[in-house]
Order: sequence, then C-alpha cells, then structure tokens
Amino acid sequence: MNTAVVLYTSDLRLHDHPPLRAALASCDRVVPLFVRDRAVERAGFAVPNRLAFLADCLADLDAGLRTRGGRLVLRSGEVVEEVCALVREAGAGEVHLAAGVSGYAQARERRLREALRAQGCALYTHEAVITAVAPGAVLPSGRGSDHFAVFTPYLRRWSELPPRRAAAAPRTVRVPEDIGSEEPPRRSAVTGTSPGLARGGECEARRLLTRWLSSGLARYEDTHDDLAADATSRLSPHLHFGTLSPVEAAQRARAAGGPGAEAFVRQLCWRDFHHQVLAARPEAATRDYRARDDRWRTGRDAEEEVQAWKDGRTGYPVVDAAMRQLRHEGWMHNRGRLLAAGFLAKTLYADWRTGARHFLDLLVDGDVANNQLNWQWVAGTGTDTRPNRVLNPVRQGLRHDPDGRYVHRWVPELAALPAPRVHEPWKLPAEERARYDYPEPLVDLTEAQARFREGRRGAS
Repeated sequence: MNTAVVLYTSDLRLHDHPPLRAALASCDRVVPLFVRDRAVERAGFAVPNRLAFLADCLADLDAGLRTRGGRLVLRSGEVVEEVCALVREAGAGEVHLAAGVSGYAQARERRLREALRAQGCALYTHEAVITAVAPGAVLPSGRGSDHFAVFTPYLRRWSELPPRRAAAAPRTVRVPEDIGSEEPPRRSAVTGTSPGLARGGECEARRLLTRWLSSGLARYEDTHDDLAADATSRLSPHLHFGTLSPVEAAQRARAAGGPGAEAFVRQLCWRDFHHQVLAARPEAATRDYRARDDRWRTGRDAEEEVQAWKDGRTGYPVVDAAMRQLRHEGWMHNRGRLLAAGFLAKTLYADWRTGARHFLDLLVDGDVANNQLNWQWVAGTGTDTRPNRVLNPVRQGLRHDPDGRYVHRWVPELAALPAPRVHEPWKLPAEERARYDYPEPLVDLTEAQARFREGRRGAS
C-alpha cells in the first residue's frame, strides 16, 4: 500500500484541510505528523501561552483523528530531518504541506523539497489553507507589482475572487500501525501562562464560530470597537493555529449576511492582506516596510517608560487597561492593541520592534504576519497611508469606553471613579488623587506629539 505524510504546521484541524484531503485521495495510508520545531524554540516563539494553547490543539487533533481510525504522530527536532526520517520509516512517496508565508516557512519548504527530492519523495504544497485567499492570488494591475501595498484596492480584488468551497472533514484516516510517536504535550505541564488564557483545539474553535455567528455577528459592525462590550469574535487564536479555516469562517459569515458579516469578512481580508505583504517582503518581519529613518528614543528614561508601558502603569487608563488585559488573558481587544501600540511607538517614540516582541511574548494569537505588520502600520513604517497620525488615548478612551467599564475592569484601583473622570484621573484635586494607587502620566500628550513629529521630520 502506498503512503503519504501530511505535515501539520499552522493548520491543526480536520475540517477544510486540503493537504489531508489530497493525501487521502492519492494514497491508501496517511501519516499525520506534527514536529515540535527546535528552530522555533531557539527563535523565542515557543512562549508559554502559545505552548499551552498548542497542547490543547494537538490533543484535540489527535482525538479527532482517532475517531476516524487514525492518530497524530508527534516528533521533536529539526523539521526537515524529522520529516525525512519519517518518510524513510513509513516508506512514503509523497509529503503534503500547507504553504507558509514567513521567510522561515519559505526557507523550510525549499530545504524540505530539496531533501525529499534526494530521497525520491515528492513535496506538494497547498495554497489558501492558512489564509482565505492565497498570497499572490490577486495582484495589482501595474507591471512588476508582486503584492498590494494598500488595503482598499486589495479588499476590492480579494472580494471579487471566487472563494474556494470549504471541504468537510474526512470520515476515515488510515495510519500505519508501526509508526512510533512521542507523548503529546499537556497544557497542565506548561508554566508561566496567563491566568485567563483561552482553550485551544478545533472543537472549541467550531463551537466559538457557531456561537459567534448566531449571537455576535449581527451587531459586530456597530460594536466591534466598543472596548467594554467585548463584541469581537475572539477567533484570532484559532485562525493563527489553524484550528479554524478562514475559508469556512468567511463562507459561513457570508451565508448569514448583513452588515455585521461584511465587517467581519473585511477583517479576514485584513488578515490575508498582511500575509500577502509578508510573503512578498519577508524581511518586513524585522525591518521597516517603508523606512522613515526614525531616531527611536533610547537610554534609561526610555527604557523605564517602556517598562511602565509593559506593566500597565503609564498613567493613561485605557492604555493601561489594554496592557493588563494582555497580561491576564494572552489576548487583547483589537481597539486596545491599536491604542497600546500607538502609544508606545508615537507617544513614547519607542522602536516598534520592542513592542512587537512584547506582544509576541504574551499573545496566544501572535504571529509574524499579523503582529509585526500591524505594529508597522501603527508605527507609520508599514502600509498606513497616514503614517504620522497620532491617536490621543484620552479621546479614544472617551469614545470607545464612554462608561469607563473597560478601565474599571482592568484598572481596579480606579473602579470608584465614574466616567468621564476615570479617563483623566490627573485632573482630580491633589487630595483626591492621593486616594488612588495610580501613577501620574508618563508624558504630556501635547509635548509627546510634538517630540514625535519633530523626530520624524528630522529623520526624513
């Protein structure tokens, strides 16, 4: 009997999984494989929150395979070496893989293809598994353009593309019995996780999607920026780990219809937009997409301000609330991300890479495409067409947390202060301020804005 290997990476599901479907159609037996990548650990991406969520995902994937007569094979080491070893062990003639977009993923696929070719084994990469639309599937009309650098025209072309239909999960997966596997990781064995970390796995992803479509989607357009309402889908960790297909999410949202569905699908497109940018410019993970020659602030004062930002002690309540939510849940409301990142990069004028690294240390949905390129967008070094805009955290708090409930939840020392005073506690009389264990603002907003604009003008 002929055998194929399916290498799982960021696609930890059974529903709508083109590599698995192709392998099952081509071969009698399939070995579903996940490699705990030592290179990922060395690069600092294997942080506690994502390791715990990953443990849930792998356990759920293995359980799903076992109900279909199969199982998940786990190995640890260098991906190329482990895949090649398993190909020899199983006598596999082909390997199937979801195409990645990061520089590391692209290099891994090249090395894997070369190594498998030397063994007489074919590698098949499948597009639009991690994204709804594959990077490069839509391109600008101009000659020589390999990606869209502006979102709105990308959205228009992306929306015109006929979507791939989501495939059902297979009924049966036959795995060779003599293939050994490591013990799966356990969430309980991971230390240092956020107390409010969500659970992972495809079953949980599908439950959340169904609940979201029935109870959250209709009001999404009106409430997605409401910090206290918590009215976003919270599906981003599942999209990152691939326990939910973005193709299926878009398909089911469109079927539900309405303005909320349009707004939600637009966010899926925004995710794809950054993936196609990174696929074309993998160096943007660490280098400015559009260099502004910024002279980011350094030195002891800057370091202390960055630490206060990380600790949620900037003196600006809505920023501090967002940073404390991040630490507690390993997740942050999208509007909170925008405000917290903008405050670091433009109000404190600290290097966006410092903030991006901190987010990656805690975010369960942290990935190179969305995290790094959203940070660049906020910092004005990415695809934002208004790179010098500066968001005022007080005005943003009043607008998106008008009742102060978001701040009250995450900054409990200010819970007794009603809105709008909770967004400007420094305006209280001195004797009243003394009753709250809350810091004075790190910087004056007017002075900080002038400093940023002067710094950027000087850099250019």
